[in-house]
Formats: sequence, C-alpha cells, structure tokens
Amino acid sequence: MTGGSLPQRSVVIHAHFYQPPREEPWLELVEREAGAAPYHDWNHKIEQECYRAVVAARIPAPPPAAEGRIARIVNTLEAISFNVGPTLVEWLEREAPDTWAAMLAADRASRLRRGHGNAIAMPYHHLILPLASRRDKLTEVRWGIADFRRHFGREPAGMWLPETALDEETLDVVAAEGIRFTIVAPHQVVQPPPAGLPGKYVTTSGRTLALFVYDGPLSHDVAFGPLISDGERWSAEILARPLGATGPTLISLATDGETYGHHHQFGEMALATTLERLGRDPEVRVENYASFLARHPAEHPVELVAPSSWSCAHGVERWRADCGCRTRPDTNQAWRAPLREALDWLAGELHERFLVEATPLLKDPWDARDSYSTTGLPSHLPVRARELLEMERHALGMFTSCGWFFDDLAGLETVVCLRYAARAIEWAGPQANQLGEELGRRLALAVSNDPSKGTGREVYQRALPRHAAEVRAAAAYAALRVFAPARLKPVVGPYLVEPEGDDRLRIQHRRTGRASHLHAQVGRPATLALVVTVAEVDAEHPKTHRLELADLPEPERDEIRRALRQELRAGVLSRDEETRIAEGMMTFRHAIAEALIRQLPADPAAAGDIDLERLALTLDLLALEERAVPFDAQTRYYRLVTQGPPEARRALRGLAERFGIALPRGPDAAHR
Repeated sequence: MTGGSLPQRSVVIHAHFYQPPREEPWLELVEREAGAAPYHDWNHKIEQECYRAVVAARIPAPPPAAEGRIARIVNTLEAISFNVGPTLVEWLEREAPDTWAAMLAADRASRLRRGHGNAIAMPYHHLILPLASRRDKLTEVRWGIADFRRHFGREPAGMWLPETALDEETLDVVAAEGIRFTIVAPHQVVQPPPAGLPGKYVTTSGRTLALFVYDGPLSHDVAFGPLISDGERWSAEILARPLGATGPTLISLATDGETYGHHHQFGEMALATTLERLGRDPEVRVENYASFLARHPAEHPVELVAPSSWSCAHGVERWRADCGCRTRPDTNQAWRAPLREALDWLAGELHERFLVEATPLLKDPWDARDSYSTTGLPSHLPVRARELLEMERHALGMFTSCGWFFDDLAGLETVVCLRYAARAIEWAGPQANQLGEELGRRLALAVSNDPSKGTGREVYQRALPRHAAEVRAAAAYAALRVFAPARLKPVVGPYLVEPEGDDRLRIQHRRTGRASHLHAQVGRPATLALVVTVAEVDAEHPKTHRLELADLPEPERDEIRRALRQELRAGVLSRDEETRIAEGMMTFRHAIAEALIRQLPADPAAAGDIDLERLALTLDLLALEERAVPFDAQTRYYRLVTQGPPEARRALRGLAERFGIALPRGPDAAHR
C-alpha cells in the first residue's frame, strides 16, 4: 500500500444467530428442558454461553506482567456482520433484554463508523425457501423485513437465507422486496468471482442481486477446525490469503453465531483477538458486506447451482429425503419424505380454507397475511379473520427446517413442527377433527429410528396437550388465586383473564380476541394432588375438565409449588433443621429425606406413635421436590405396616402406594 491509498484487503466475518423455536404454540411458553440443566432450557444455556459472551468478549492482557487479567471487554458485533433469527429475537427481547440491547447497539455503532449497519435480515421462520411456494416465500421475506425494520429502525440491505438455501425464484422474491445482497457457499455458484468479490445475479424477471461467496475452507476451519481456539493463528490465516491481481480483495467468512462460546468454549475470545489483530493492520479493512458493496458494486455475472444450501451436499434433500446427511451414522431418515408430504398436504388444505373463509372478511387475504404483524394486535379485524391469520402463522411455522435437519422423527425439533401443525388445525374451525385424523393417517407412514417411539401418528398424538389452552389458562389463574394470590396476574400465556364472579372467568386470546367463559373450582385432596375442575359456560354441549398440578402452565405451576412448599415446610421441618439448611450444613432435599426417616420408628412395636398427618405432609413435600422415597424410609415403612400392632398397621396401609409398596388385599389383609 502506498501513501494515502485505501487498504486493498477487506475482511467480513458473518455470524448467523439462530435457535429452533422452543415455545409450545398453545401457551407460547418455553418449557423446562432437562438436557439444558442447570439452565431452564437450551435458549437460556446458549444465551449464557454465547450471546451474552459475543457482546462482552474478553481480550486477555499480555503476559507476563498482566497474565490472567483482562485487557479489554469488547462487543464483537460492532465489527462483524450478523443476523439474528426473528423467532430468537422474540425470546431475547423477553428473556435476555440486556443482551438484545447490546446487539442493537452494535448495529448502531457500525452505522456511525461505516455508514452501513452490520445487521442483516432473515426470513421470519427458518424455512427452506426452495421447498416453499412463491406465496409462502413472499410472506416469509416480508415478515422478516418488517421484523428487522421494527427492531433496527432501518431498511435491511442484505438478507441471510436459512441454510443459505436458494433457487432462482427465492432470489427473485428477495430482490423484488428491495434486498441488495445475500451470502452463499462456494458450491452454490458455478464459478465464484475472483478475489472474493460479489457476484452479480440477474433473475429471469430482470431483478439483480449481489451474491457474496464466503471462503469455504477458512469458514470450515473456524466452525470445525483449529482456528476457533487460536485468534493469532486465525488472523494469520486471513492475512495469508493472496491478494487479487488487480483491485480490491474481499475475504469473507460465514459461520453459525453459536460457534462463539457454545459450540466452542471461549470461541468469542478467539473472535475478539482476531478482530483486534486485524484492526491493527493498516492494510486491512474490517467491515460489513453493505459497506464493501457500496464501494465495489457487483460486476461479475454468476450462475447458480440450484436448488442448493450450505449444509446438504445433495442440494436441499436433507429437508425432504433420506439423502445421507445426518449427525448420527446409525440412523436412517426415511421418515423425512412422508413428514414433508404430510405437512405439504396439510398446508394446502389450510391455505384453501384460509382463502375461502377470509375472502368475505378481508379485502385481499394474501395481502392481509403479508401485513400480519407477528407482535401487533390487529383489533380492527373480525375475530374469525384474526383466527384465520393465526392459522396461517402456525401453518408457516410447521415448516421450520430444524424438524428435518436432525436424526429422528421423535426429536424435539420435529415435535415442535407437529405442534405447530396441531395448533394450525385448531384454528381451522369445524373441519379440524377431520384434518387431524387425515394428518395422522399420513404421518403413520413415517417411522422413528427408535421402535419405542413408533410412527409419526404416535409422535403427533403425544405432542398434543391433554387440555385446551383456554382451559389450562383458566385452571392456572384459579389455582394461583387460591394458593398464591399475591402473584396473580391478568395474563396467562397469550390469554387475558378476567374474573366474572366467584368461580366464573372470561378467557380472551390476545391476538384473535376470541373469548371463552369458564367456571374454575380448585380442590385439594388430602395429598398433594391439586385438582382444578373447569366447566364450560353456555356451551351447547358443555364439557367438564379435571386438571392436576402437572397440567398447569409452568410459570403458574412453579408459583403454586413455591407456595405449597412454604406451607408444607412449616409443618414438616423443625427449627433446628431450618437452621442447618440456612447455615449450609445440609440441603433442603436431604432435610426432607431425614425428616421422613426420623418419623418412622425402627421398632415396629412403636408404629402407633407415628403422627400420620405430619407423615403425609412430609410425603407431599418429597413429591413436590420430585424426589423418590429414600431406601431406608421405604424399608422402615414395610416393617411397620407388616409387623406393627394391628391398629397401627391398618392406619398405615393407606400410605402404601405413596411408599411404593403393594400390600395384599382382602378382608383380613391388615392382619397379615
């Protein structure tokens, strides 16, 4: 580089942040996931390991004087290109607002520094667009742009395509909506342009889109190879890439955002170190695609290899066929084709119903769908019109690519897609039952790799909730009003709850406006088995539903458990035990186990001295903590109930099931 000239080498590192949606679609809540422990769910786990880390990455101070100390904390997103899937954004806004605020701040900072923001858009759901109709492509792209505009306060210049999956129609739709560029893998174009420069793609309708082809080997060595653990080596590899013969050179990398901290611990530190090292080089410009494109418009014509994607060597077959792409070699994916065919059939049926029913209600049904905000409440529309739009929203959600990506039909990601399908069917109206039955028949052709999971029909049936969403909302509100009134809120998931009398509740779905009137009565038997009875009001054929604590939505269930725990704890643990817990000398669960054992005398002759009420409370508390009866407690109970005095044995028999003991039955069983 000679004096006054600009750097000839530009570097763009792109991070695609996305997680499969984990909300169950009836109450729109992420349920607890045991595999993510000690975190509540995988979103929480990944946010802690990755998302909060990339916006606050540590750069270590150089040894030896400052070894082990931090030199700087940086928001790496201020220097790299990135996109965040809209469904993940919804979760971040709600559950990790500080992290999300830092992501937004990074885009603002890059706009001030470069004149172009680092963030780019993504279609709303993570659909494989080449497998979608043009109508669905259009809605997904428009929803993604609207979501980006709402959050970032500007129009997006670029758009990340899920799995970088493309075909000619996809690019035509994207270009028609004002998107100027997207990012592709090297094998997705016949001949990549020289020096990493953007390719110029012209659709059959004459629309133009710039295609940035990322460096495949370099991106692979970051995502899967040695570079992610060594920022110095990573930056050296970038600087070792040859310059173009004339003019500028662009070195472009594309990776999953979760690479940095989740897939690879401390990966965000390697990223930060790489960016710092490159930033010190006067011959390197670290920037984003939009700023590069503004100086160097796409001029090199490119031809597509289509349909194609970055994660399937067979085009887009990973999302509709047993192509061999998988994560576990001992599985087959023959289930993918019937799953795709079943959901394609269902989508066709739902779209037809949408058009027939919505035409009298909406000026232009498809335009209304394209304009349907994922967060707004279109209260000016009739209730049925809003229900039909919700049906369409869930119909699109059931094609989330994660449902086909992994190894088995019964995996969580596929179950989520089937739940979206079930919820879409519920909005379909009177023909919902027939649609559900036919979907089940078609899903029966898909078979899990795990014989115990059965067919797609069985997986689908297990994915359905035991009770309707409004019934669960009513039960949750009623139970909370009894057990934890201080924690009572007028909102349960997507429902507004309004008391209309002692037991009568009005349950209104916030997005559609549909209201139900239900009676909800709370009963509590002698054991922990909380029961809420919900009865429909003014229905032609009213039904009564019986719900237990496990049927309630998790937030309300946790509040009720907390209230019950405090109540039971006061009747079970002694002051000394509480002191020992407070001082860290024993855990709460260990104290419950000890309290149960202590209440059961070792000598069967003393069985008559047992306080049965306190014993039942202790069992309740143990069950509340989801702990098994301790071995020694079970042994003592068996000896007491089989060898103790007859009167005591008769009294203890009622607790046999709770101790896991099957006692003889019959008129004289208590004397045996």
